[in-house]
This record gives sequence, structure tokens and C-alpha cells, in this order.
Amino acid sequence: MITTAVILAAGMGTRLQDLGKSQPKGFLQFGEKPIIEESIEKLIKSGIKRIILVTGYHHEFYETLAKKYEIITTQFNPKYAESGSFYSLFCARNLINSDFLLLESDLIYEQQALTTVINFPKDNVILLSGKTNAGDEVYVETKQETIVTMSKNPQKLQQITGEFVGICKISLSLFAEMLAEAKLRFETNLKGDYETDGLVAVAKSYPVYYQLVPNLIWAEIDDYQHLIRARELIYPAILATH
Repeated sequence: MITTAVILAAGMGTRLQDLGKSQPKGFLQFGEKPIIEESIEKLIKSGIKRIILVTGYHHEFYETLAKKYEIITTQFNPKYAESGSFYSLFCARNLINSDFLLLESDLIYEQQALTTVINFPKDNVILLSGKTNAGDEVYVETKQETIVTMSKNPQKLQQITGEFVGICKISLSLFAEMLAEAKLRFETNLKGDYETDGLVAVAKSYPVYYQLVPNLIWAEIDDYQHLIRARELIYPAILATH
């Protein structure tokens, strides 16, 4: 049973411009609580006992949140301004000692997203949705049961199975492969994301499975277009599933 989750929350939210200057993206709010707190409560409902929050930009928001939830441990990425999500995950390596869920802080999603990933019969899986038309989608190419590659440019893929949601289940053995890849990469460049530079890179030699939920209700919030769509369409639809 998976009892640990890692949430990547170091990003600067530059595409949200002024809105991103006063707070990190995880503290956007559509309901009674910030979206990161709603995500944390969904994780707790799914049986998660320990949450590692990798922080950076406006890290003090998350440190205050950790005082409210005893299960949260924060890990600061001191190079958040010059690195990518893969380096943020790398920063948490000494805190991770079991298989874990990996999420992003700027997600809103229905509970089914977590249930699907946790109950998937294999150790390593990424969650895919059907077509969202959200803008800035990450498309995933697969072969049989496992992933082949991902790209924001659909022309680079031979076929598209679904869109990457940003919720994964990762075993310690897969994480070890990702760390080895990270150490090589970070000798020259701290930029890079955990999806293509981590998962896709190791998937060439290590099976990373996928689970497609065609009608999954979810959104990632990177810019104002995403924000409006999330607030007006997706969040109300998630509430309706309760």
C-alpha cells in the first residue's frame, strides 16, 4: 500500500504574471481552501500518511501549511529559480524511502485520479486523460502497456494515447534509475522536467506503465487561460463528483 506522496511545489508561476508574484501557484483558491490544501486532503482520504512538499518560490506559505498538517515535511530547493521540476524531485531524494505518489502543486482533480493510480496493479504508472483542449498539453505515446515518449508537440509522436495528468506512482527501484539519470544531467544543466528528462529517459530500459481514464476531470494551472478554465469549468465539475 502506498502511504507516501511527494508534491513538487517549487515553481515560480511566471506565466501567471502579477497573480504569481504574491503567492505560489498551490495557493490559488477556488473554494474554501487553496488548491494545494484540497489536494492534501484528497491524499489523506486515499490513505496517504506522509507528504513531502518540495518548496522553492514563496516557500514560507508551505512551511505555514506544514504546521497545520503533521504529516507534511517540507524540502527546500535552494536553486528553484535556475532549475526544473526534475531537480526539485532530486532534492527530496534523502527523504524518500518507499514507493510514492508524485504530484504537482498546481493540479485540481477528482478523487478518482488518486484511486486509479494507487490501485493500479503494477509498481510504476503514470495517469493519462483523454483530450482536454486545455492548451499546453503534454501528449503521451505508448506501446502495448508502457510509455514510449511525451511531447507538447503532437507532430513528434507516432500516435497519441492520452494526455499526461501529473499524477504518478513510482517505485523505489524506478526512482533509483531516475536518480542515476539526474546525476548525469545535472553535471551540465539543472533545467529539465521529471516527465521527459526523468520518466521518458528511463522508460527506454525500464517499464513505466500508464493508465488512461478518458473522461477524467482535472486541470493544471500554468497561465491565465488555464486559470479561467479551471475556475469556471473544471472546479465546478469536480465539486459535482462529491
